[in-house]
Amino acid sequence: MRQTMQNDSVFLASNVTPSQRQLEWQKLEFYAFCHFGTNTFTGKEWGDGNCSPLLFAPKRFDAEQWVTEIKNAGMKALILTCKHHDGFCLWPSKYTDYSVKNSPFRNGNGDVVKEVSDACKKYGIKFGVYLSPWDRHEKTYGTGEQYNDYFVNQLTELAENYGEIFCFWFDGACGEGKNGKVQMYDWNRYFALIREKQPNAVLSICGTDVRWCGNEAGKYRTAEWSVVPSYVGNQQYTAERSQQSDDINFSKRINGTASDLGSRNAIEGVSDFIWYPCETDVSIRPGWFYHKSQDFRVKSVKKLMNIYYGTVGGNSALLLNIPPDKNGLISKYDVRVLRKLGKRLRQEFSENSAVNAKASASSETEENKASNVISENGFWQCAEGDLCPEITLEFDEPVKIDKVVLRENIETGQQIEKFEIFAETDGGFTKISSGETIGNKRICVINPVKVQKIKVKITSYRRIAALKRIELYCK
Repeated sequence: MRQTMQNDSVFLASNVTPSQRQLEWQKLEFYAFCHFGTNTFTGKEWGDGNCSPLLFAPKRFDAEQWVTEIKNAGMKALILTCKHHDGFCLWPSKYTDYSVKNSPFRNGNGDVVKEVSDACKKYGIKFGVYLSPWDRHEKTYGTGEQYNDYFVNQLTELAENYGEIFCFWFDGACGEGKNGKVQMYDWNRYFALIREKQPNAVLSICGTDVRWCGNEAGKYRTAEWSVVPSYVGNQQYTAERSQQSDDINFSKRINGTASDLGSRNAIEGVSDFIWYPCETDVSIRPGWFYHKSQDFRVKSVKKLMNIYYGTVGGNSALLLNIPPDKNGLISKYDVRVLRKLGKRLRQEFSENSAVNAKASASSETEENKASNVISENGFWQCAEGDLCPEITLEFDEPVKIDKVVLRENIETGQQIEKFEIFAETDGGFTKISSGETIGNKRICVINPVKVQKIKVKITSYRRIAALKRIELYCK
């Protein structure tokens, strides 16, 4: 039975909804990170800003190769490390000499950012940028306003010159500069600039729109809430939990993910909430930049599928890092896995059997009928007072399934706290899955079974119980 909203915290949380740019971001679900720069050539993960720009010499650079392999793997966007902590810029910035304009790349006339953004546009995927606020090369870093001016100037270059940008991605690294001082970042100024220049872009991680999962190991929560206490959106909160030194073991740590951010117990006594959905970032390799020594340590398709089910299928987006090699190409070792991954995803989700079902429910509203969950429009919502609503899909002939996909109607908030799924095989219902949250998407992987009916029972919700879709698949 639904628990009554015995305190103001649950009621307040139930009324929080996403912005339009967050709703558009949720549709992406799975996208790529590309770490590329001088570290690719030095073998480092975190450069110190002292290596020569002459080292940056990708002789076979091909942005279209990146984008086609990423798209074929099922990803819908790409985020490029336009400037990492070493300060080297992948575009010819007017504000520093430490960039591609002083490298051998395209004889000093190249612009990696432009070529990647153009390739994304050509092949129909979104383009995003990573710009590290920590800059270990720039002499004004640590001076306060002077460096903030420098950083805003570079943000402006990226925001104005490379078309539509879906995401500005900022991590929490904040170390010393050349002068031994740490910079105080003017986040409000950075964000205001982006809102002006790219109003549809989400601000991620040390931003206000998308939240970091808390680790880089691909570990996910079993119950992920998009509505969290507002303090979780504070940049200092994220920075304190982020990597602060070039520690190879950081990517293996998972303790930062253990905390419960949105359940009734977690929000008890809280009065201020935000919609702050989760993104899980993980690399296809042990490192974030390409290292030849890791060519045989690329994650398997099985491992990546498990991460996909737990993240995309657990109310989180998945940001998978694919680091180009010294030639400026996605390596053949990564390509081999990416192609198999894309094929596997297409096989797993090729045909939705639910479209052939008849839908009914314990209750519905006049506009939000049960039949909406198997259509491309609208959503189902139970009637007020239905404390344990059920929705059933029935087939003329039994169908075989091994996955049930549920989508909550997040435009009305994230409300569902517990659910159960039952299958009718020979006249009786058997429980085949259950969970604590749904959110944007929940993928329930089950043992293959032939079903005459599927029933989804919502056993606990907050203010509204509303499902946008039910999908059924079998590979």
